[in-house]
Amino acid sequence: MSNGIHTLDLRTMPPYERHAKIFQLWDELKSGETLKIINDHDPKPLYYQFEAEFKNQFKWEYEQKGPKDWSVNIKKV
Repeated sequence: MSNGIHTLDLRTMPPYERHAKIFQLWDELKSGETLKIINDHDPKPLYYQFEAEFKNQFKWEYEQKGPKDWSVNIKKV
């Protein structure tokens, strides 16, 4: 972690483990901290899951949008 940013590289993780790990780390974040995920595809379904479960509790910002890798900052508000 640096500057309140926790980075999670999902590219080497089996797909069935990814969401559980993301939400485990999300639960550990304090308000104002950011979970940065790096993925091998657009994590749009994850965005919809956050929208359903944590509406108005996060800010979603793409840092990189493909074509090979996607990077998203998910800030806890």
